[in-house]
Amino acid sequence: MRITVLGAGGGVGREMVAQALAAGHEVTAVVRDRVRARLGGHDRLDVAVADALDPASLLPAVKGADAVLSALGGRGGLSEPTTVCERGARAAVEAMRTAEVRRIVAISAATVTAEGDGPFTRLVVKPVLTRVLRHPRADSIRMEEVLAGSGLDWTVLRPPMLLDRPRTGRYRMRDGANVRGGLRIGRADVADAALAVLPDPARFRTAVGVAY
Repeated sequence: MRITVLGAGGGVGREMVAQALAAGHEVTAVVRDRVRARLGGHDRLDVAVADALDPASLLPAVKGADAVLSALGGRGGLSEPTTVCERGARAAVEAMRTAEVRRIVAISAATVTAEGDGPFTRLVVKPVLTRVLRHPRADSIRMEEVLAGSGLDWTVLRPPMLLDRPRTGRYRMRDGANVRGGLRIGRADVADAALAVLPDPARFRTAVGVAY
């Protein structure tokens, strides 16, 4: 496949790029800064410097793609509202419609819902997290709403706390709900899950919980 990766300079995004290339795909990695992205070179990799929040800037990187993977997320503190995920989704949808690309898998967050959580997580852990992470959570909710109303073949993955650890492939996924008891997952395994659901039509227009 020809895959465009948004947020390719971040932890999950770099893993998406590396794993997609290892699987034999052609990849366009969208970054804000080529040097800081630290993606290296590969004969099937095109690094595109573009504003992923601007559909016109994003369009050349999306044209000709079979699918889009989005690892966009807010950076910085948690005290101020953020719109990165929502604006990125809107830009991606507009660029994809123009380029006639239908498939997108985007990374959201387990804080979006309590569906599937066990009693302790739902009654003790999740209320604390939804207060502390209220701004990124609200942004993720709006992003999901944009994708749900896009008419595209979308999937959102909802991981819990992200860790820096090697890919294991030993994680659980649950359609429409969080993974019960799943409180953590490595960024490399989130990327692995994104590539796993990418060609699966059974998961089109579905939110999928993913965790250890």
